[in-house]
Amino acid sequence: MLKSRLDLEQLARRAKDGLLQENVRILVCAGTGCVANGSLEVYEAFRQELERKGFTIRVELVKEPETSGIALNISGCHGFCQMGPLVRLEPAGILYCKVTKEDVPEIIAEHLINGRPVERLLYHHPDTGRPVAREEDIPFYKKQRRIVLEHCGRINPEDIHDYLAHDGYQALSKALFEMTPEEVIEAILASGLRGRGGGGFPTGRKWIFARSAPGDKKYIICNGDEGDPGAFMDRSVMEGDPHRVLEGMLIAGYAIGADEGYIYVRAEYPLAVKRLRRAVDQAKALGLLGQNILGTNFSFRVHIKEGAGAFVCGEETALIASIEGQRGMPRPRPPFPANSGLWGCPTVINNVETLANVAPIIQHGPEWFKQYGTSNSPGTKTFALAGQVAHTGLVEVPMGITLREIVFDIGGGPREGNSFKAVQIGGPSGGCLTEEHLDMPVDFDSLQKVGAMVGSGGMVVVGQDSCMVEVARFFMTFVQNESCGKCVPCREGTKRMLELLTKITTGEATGEDLALLEELALMVKDGSLCGLGKTAPNPVLTTLRYFRQEYEAHIHDKKCPARVCKDLLSYFIDAGKCRGCGLCAKNCPAAAISGDRKGPHTIDREKCIKCGTCLEKCRFNAVYTA
Repeated sequence: MLKSRLDLEQLARRAKDGLLQENVRILVCAGTGCVANGSLEVYEAFRQELERKGFTIRVELVKEPETSGIALNISGCHGFCQMGPLVRLEPAGILYCKVTKEDVPEIIAEHLINGRPVERLLYHHPDTGRPVAREEDIPFYKKQRRIVLEHCGRINPEDIHDYLAHDGYQALSKALFEMTPEEVIEAILASGLRGRGGGGFPTGRKWIFARSAPGDKKYIICNGDEGDPGAFMDRSVMEGDPHRVLEGMLIAGYAIGADEGYIYVRAEYPLAVKRLRRAVDQAKALGLLGQNILGTNFSFRVHIKEGAGAFVCGEETALIASIEGQRGMPRPRPPFPANSGLWGCPTVINNVETLANVAPIIQHGPEWFKQYGTSNSPGTKTFALAGQVAHTGLVEVPMGITLREIVFDIGGGPREGNSFKAVQIGGPSGGCLTEEHLDMPVDFDSLQKVGAMVGSGGMVVVGQDSCMVEVARFFMTFVQNESCGKCVPCREGTKRMLELLTKITTGEATGEDLALLEELALMVKDGSLCGLGKTAPNPVLTTLRYFRQEYEAHIHDKKCPARVCKDLLSYFIDAGKCRGCGLCAKNCPAAAISGDRKGPHTIDREKCIKCGTCLEKCRFNAVYTA
């Protein structure tokens, strides 16, 4: 039990000494993506093979002080998910990619015993083909600046001593013993930190409102209800560095005068929930949570609330209702949560990434934080890079970096055989941007000007083989399903917009339908109660703005330029290429293909159900669509 600042410093020194005793540290990624690909089997293979070779293995830093030499640990997500399972070897920083349990004996024999990296398991540069050994030298990481993700992939998220060995809870100590609550708030305000959950509201201002609000009971809520399709930024932080989130909550609680906090995390994140609970238990055991933390008058306790997975609960007031045991539905504001939030008490709600920025700001100072990013959007932002891009994964970049740098330099550009068409940024509440926007800076204000938003950080790259009308319909389907139904503009408006988008993709729409779609989108945007409804039309409005010709082609020409919308496709057989093998006719489920053996075949378009089987089965490229 840590009863003073000195106790904390002494334990941190012991943890750091433990790190110094390790000649080699093997970190097997145990983020959700790598676990799904078998990384826990890789970890177990390392344990068994090391024991078979006679190595003494250290698993925990402080509890095994007499053990030195080889350390074997799990880690959180590195971000380079496409290359998992990943294994990092310290202190050299060598990263092995796509490791299987069968590769483990070779790594131990070659790398640990003979000192030769296993080149076939290293990342190979796409231009030169040469192996790249160090993680920092891989192009995917070159332009990143990791503040929130600093420890992810480099520490064991299930060992609090590993966090302490990397200066964990030192920012809390500094805040409690060297700063007043007002000074803490001033530091956050001076840093320019803005909420990373989508709105971009200045964090320090939110804290000021809550501290100055009347009332003895106040709360901190960590919003981990990450519901955007393809987004996994907050999940990766909660899984890979849970103590960073707790430390941010503790500092926020000290700043506003709160003694209790909630982490609201969706139940679909079982690994994050498990590691958060473990982190809370460890912090309690050391006295970093509970009464009179480090011998001060500050007390704080944390509860973990599992949400049912409703997208609308990412909205502050709906989240509060869910914690209170009510149905997750938004309420009109004001009053704002900072004045009247959880059970009517002043409440600060920050998302995971925002809170993960707090400790480094307090530890290094506001000016250090402001050296990254832009004047109005300081710091960094994490993005989940997905879609038609060569290197998918989790990235953290300085605000102000261009879309081109993210998509082409970090992401490696579109996948082979495709070309860039657009990028959907900000999830279902964001917008689609085109090639003309590739050189614009990625920050809160610049994106807002072109109809998009940073949002929580989803970034989906769209290739030329994608239909932008179908992209808009996909996101509208998601939003409509997730609408809580409380307000008419969102409940009915999104439903009618989805119906119109479906009509367009099936070739049944008219020019009047297109005008009505745009009118509805603006009405839903202006009239909805909460952020879900107000931002739901963004994908539609931006695709109408930048890809209107695709909508018009669907409506007037009854054609899908990308050949995605099945109802607008017609299948034909090129008589010059057809060899009359009959394979297409044999596999056609609608018996729509006829022809003589070794003679050209034809498709009866009245019978054709447009399943695409003939296109798939033809070995002579004779079947085509138009």
